[in-house]
Amino acid sequence: MCRSIKKLRNPEQFPSEEEIHAAALQYVRKVSGYRTPSRRNQEVFDQAVSEVAASTHKLILQLESLQPKK
Repeated sequence: MCRSIKKLRNPEQFPSEEEIHAAALQYVRKVSGYRTPSRRNQEVFDQAVSEVAASTHKLILQLESLQPKK
């Protein structure tokens, strides 16, 4: 898809919020075709980034390989 989206899954270290947001931003840029949206599209663009970041955070939290060992 996009080579600039960094792999976030790392068993030794949970990704930071900044890393998750940056990956979400890159994804939305790629999908939308906008590096910087117009003022008219800014709100929906920012909402998409927030939703993708939240889903990414949830996914990483739920991946078995990142769960604390019992």
